[in-house]
Amino acid sequence: MLEESLKWRAASRPEDIRWPVVSVEAETGKMYRADFTDREGKTVVLMRPANQNTSSHERQVQYLVYTLENVVLNMSQEQEKMVWLLDFTGWTLAHASPIKTSRECMGIVQNHYPERLSVAFLLNAPKVFEATFKVAKVFLDQKTIQKLNFVYKENEESMKTLYKHIDPEVLPVDFGGKKNVVYNHEGYTKLMTEDDIKTANFWEADGNHVMNEHSVPELAAKEG
Repeated sequence: MLEESLKWRAASRPEDIRWPVVSVEAETGKMYRADFTDREGKTVVLMRPANQNTSSHERQVQYLVYTLENVVLNMSQEQEKMVWLLDFTGWTLAHASPIKTSRECMGIVQNHYPERLSVAFLLNAPKVFEATFKVAKVFLDQKTIQKLNFVYKENEESMKTLYKHIDPEVLPVDFGGKKNVVYNHEGYTKLMTEDDIKTANFWEADGNHVMNEHSVPELAAKEG
């Protein structure tokens, strides 16, 4: 896996993706790094699949990779995994990504960012999503499937599972929490522009992109 990931990085150079290239993908707040962590300090990635706003396969994949690279860059030394929270409110089959895009995205997460996902919550997934999920599961390994949790705002017991990981006081109202805050693209653009500088400095200090199991942060993640 390490050898294949090094080949993938050499070919796709994810560390070279910059915000201006993918910023249009984030305009609706369909995926972004939260400004809070879970109860253990893990970075949280918020997603709204119903806010899909583009049809470019290549750029959608690039934005996923950009987000993963950004999350890894900002992880503390004590934490090496992330939490995903996907709000499916308003999602229909019209918002579903093509199988090609879904398959490549899942392959990238599983093969090139191994064991970076701690847990994922699928909030308010509609019944119609079940058919799509059955297809998507074919491309997921069993370990990943076990990390997925379906939760629903109207089901207090299921929301308790979410709240065990994320304090509702810091969680946005739209995602079932109590914090009255919405995604601000201008503010996020400023943050990502600053992080682009951090990314460039990291790779420059690391020896002009000399890659090995120590210099590539996501590959250094422990199995678990």
